[in-house]
Amino acid sequence: MYKLGIDAGSTTVKFVILDNHNNVIYKSYKRHLTKVKETIIEEVKNIKNILNDNEIKVAITGSAGYGVAIDSGISFVQEVFATTIGVKKIYNDIDVVIELGGEDAKIIYLTNGLEERMNSSCAGGTGAFIDQMASLMGISVEELDNLSFEHKNIYPIASRCGVFAKSDIQPLLNQGASKADIAASIYEAVINQTIGGLAQGRMIEGKVLFLGGPLHFYNGLRKMFTEKLNLKENIEAVDAEVFVAKGAAIFSSNEEKIYTYEDLLNNISKNNKKNINLQKEVSPLFESEEEYKNFLDRHNRAKVAVRDIKDYKGDVYLGIDAGSTTTKLVLIDDNLEILYQYYGHNEGNPVEVVKRELLNIYSKYGEQINIKSSAVTGYGEELLKKAFGIDFGIVETLAHFIAAKEFNPKVDFILDIGGQDIKCFEIENDSIKSIILNEACSSGCGSFIETFAKAMGYDVESFSKLGLFASHPADLGSRCTVFMNSSVKQAQRDGASINDVSAGLSISVVKNALYKVIRTNNIGKNIIVQGGTLCNDAILRSLEKELNQNVIRSNISGLMGAYGAAIYSKKNFKKESGIIKINELHSFNHSSKAAKCGLCTNNCNLTINSFSGEKKYISGNRCSRPLGRNEKNSNPDLYEYKYNKLMEYEDNYGDKGVVGIPMVLNMYENLPVFVKFFNELGIKVILSDHSSKNMYLKGQHTIPSDTACYPAKLSHGHIENLIEKGVKDIFYPCMTFNFDEGISNSNFNCPVVAYYPEVLKNNISLLKNTNYIYPYIDLNSIKSSSANLYNSLKLSFPWISKKDVKSALLKGLDEYRRFKEDIIIKGKKAIEYARDNDLLTIVLSGRPYHIDKEINHGINKMMNSLNLVIITEDCIPYKYKTSEIKVLNQWTYQARLFNAAEYVGNNDNMQLVQLVSFGCGTDAITADEVKRILEEKGKIYTQLKIDETNNLGAAKIRIRSMVEAIKKEN
Repeated sequence: MYKLGIDAGSTTVKFVILDNHNNVIYKSYKRHLTKVKETIIEEVKNIKNILNDNEIKVAITGSAGYGVAIDSGISFVQEVFATTIGVKKIYNDIDVVIELGGEDAKIIYLTNGLEERMNSSCAGGTGAFIDQMASLMGISVEELDNLSFEHKNIYPIASRCGVFAKSDIQPLLNQGASKADIAASIYEAVINQTIGGLAQGRMIEGKVLFLGGPLHFYNGLRKMFTEKLNLKENIEAVDAEVFVAKGAAIFSSNEEKIYTYEDLLNNISKNNKKNINLQKEVSPLFESEEEYKNFLDRHNRAKVAVRDIKDYKGDVYLGIDAGSTTTKLVLIDDNLEILYQYYGHNEGNPVEVVKRELLNIYSKYGEQINIKSSAVTGYGEELLKKAFGIDFGIVETLAHFIAAKEFNPKVDFILDIGGQDIKCFEIENDSIKSIILNEACSSGCGSFIETFAKAMGYDVESFSKLGLFASHPADLGSRCTVFMNSSVKQAQRDGASINDVSAGLSISVVKNALYKVIRTNNIGKNIIVQGGTLCNDAILRSLEKELNQNVIRSNISGLMGAYGAAIYSKKNFKKESGIIKINELHSFNHSSKAAKCGLCTNNCNLTINSFSGEKKYISGNRCSRPLGRNEKNSNPDLYEYKYNKLMEYEDNYGDKGVVGIPMVLNMYENLPVFVKFFNELGIKVILSDHSSKNMYLKGQHTIPSDTACYPAKLSHGHIENLIEKGVKDIFYPCMTFNFDEGISNSNFNCPVVAYYPEVLKNNISLLKNTNYIYPYIDLNSIKSSSANLYNSLKLSFPWISKKDVKSALLKGLDEYRRFKEDIIIKGKKAIEYARDNDLLTIVLSGRPYHIDKEINHGINKMMNSLNLVIITEDCIPYKYKTSEIKVLNQWTYQARLFNAAEYVGNNDNMQLVQLVSFGCGTDAITADEVKRILEEKGKIYTQLKIDETNNLGAAKIRIRSMVEAIKKEN
């Protein structure tokens, strides 16, 4: 009696055959390219000589296996259950199982009660994530694995999604960081996703079993898992890559049904496809070849003339677009006609790509052309400008706008869809009014359809063409890649052809872009589209059908940034270009190294790029110290001022006792109250250390939910930090209400701020050995607050009296008022300074805890370096009269944002930028209302979403674009 286990996962099919003694007599591991059933049938035929003339018991498992099981009538076992069965049968002392698959990840706890956890909505931390990152680096996954052993430095890489990770990795590549360091950082991101996304507060300890393809094939990943989790004992299971199929085979031994080989093949081969007409009717992209020809003719009319450079002599203008994954380069003449163009992957090293192209230009055409001026845009702007002496650097939004106007002077919307980025520019009064970027998901980008093309065995261009004339495009909806996999497989089961799926995916890309990122299909009347993804005719047609209007795609859609930069360089040329000459280029060399800056508490991870002629470009720094410039920008920065003023409370007094306070969330608001309160009682306050990525990771294993905002997640590390300091009494009160400032209907704190002390109490096991004091306090009520504080502190500090507590609290409240008044006075002086010096004032609005340097990642410093004056939302006088708020105005922190927006709307030379933490539920409402107030007053609304992602590239683009738009208005 043989037992066959079939595991049809998201990307692969695994087979295992066991004999009566559960010995593996056959196993296989194959990519199914979404042809799940066909791959299973093919493999069954391959093992005919093993199964023929034997009785067989069978079970199917896996995320793609359920449909096959239903169609064939073969037993199905859920994959986590199959894993657990296999582990319990083969091993009897495993504590935790970690299994990583193509797009699935699981943790199974086997001690202290069985608990099983699996990823639901994101493929971060899986094999697909590693594949995507290797592709981004231009290397194979095997090369990435080997490189990881050579790392010397770890960079903070976001782990949840390819979009976040790419926003961290691409700048590192563009800035010359070591690929070995990046490879190891990617692995650490996978591990962090496992801890934060799956473990969620439960420790991974004891004897750990590693399963799944990534942990079987990638030795570097396995090694880093072991080190990161401090595992004393871990096991890579025999047959780890097919272990779930092995568990399914073991499960099948309890099945009553017995198959012959012929029965098995016949059952799996059954055609139970439903009628395609049962699908929701979706109209074809093109009804005929003639319609497609007319479509192409229309778009081909948007042309830039391209001349042969061999026949040209004279001045030329160079434009370079160093994008996130590609480098584009054009030369134009005085008539803005293109003489030379290049578009290619930057291969993780844009410096070498540009050097190669410049050498090609100089060697072939150097005697007949003169590069009169040059400009660069994109993520690699500053690096390339420094490396090659490029004359101008311009923000990419401006470059794209300049190019778009050449095709339609009335352009009012630019839509740029790249591999993992969506950039949208709304144009009004001949300037950029607003910028929309995809923040959290790449499902509306080119990588979305490229992933499916590769999974089905096609290159993206061939795959997309399949859908042009599909008669019944599959209705796949607008979902993330993980969910879309199941939609595609269901559509195929329902009879959709590969052509129908291709068309359906093109439609989904567009729907995701419009309804997940832009959030409307009413985007303008004069729309210009660009980017590699919209070079795809199926996607472009899907966009026009969804918008119900025609758009313009030029013949240089992928070169628009470079073309705009070239035009800019022509309009702004100097007497002589500073661009590198051919003799210097031949001897040009470039090297980079990683370093840790220790000149301040930020401890930035630096990348030091060195070029010929002793030129250097240092990136990764949040201030100017590593550049050798210690002088500070004299422009006021209230974020810096307020943070430093709060940190002065670290130096406090008390000889009767000690209490620890975590420097988190509302403590950035209420710290003056409580430090003064405890000092008046003779108690010294010890604060947790300054926030950092390492502090976050220190507490990551106790975070119970991956959906909490980053400021809340940081709290766990701060508590662990206080415990490490030996603090025996930790004070962190629950506060339903903030102070009533008279600017809102009520004065609630958000639920996270109000009650997170209880979350910490219930999830940090080390607090069991600490006196954790978390009373409920309403500082608007002296009576109740005094009573609650006394009752919560009297056992720890028995000398205090009720009278002492009330007196100390009153002095704490006086200290708070002095602190807030000082901030308002300082803000008023900052505004006056800006007006006196004709500078733009930015109200960088958020929550009190957004002044934490780990939370804001130095956004205020970046903005200050652009010659802006920075103030906080609580610099605005509380009594400032606001207009009617059209949402429920019940949270104090949010009410300050409305107040600030109204103030900005009524003052010249002032703008508001809203900081939003991912995971903040109330800001979904707040943001729309702040935008409404500002836009009714003719102001630009700019929002910056922040999380653990450190790179400020996208934020800098938005702020520079806003500044450019304001300059144009003035």
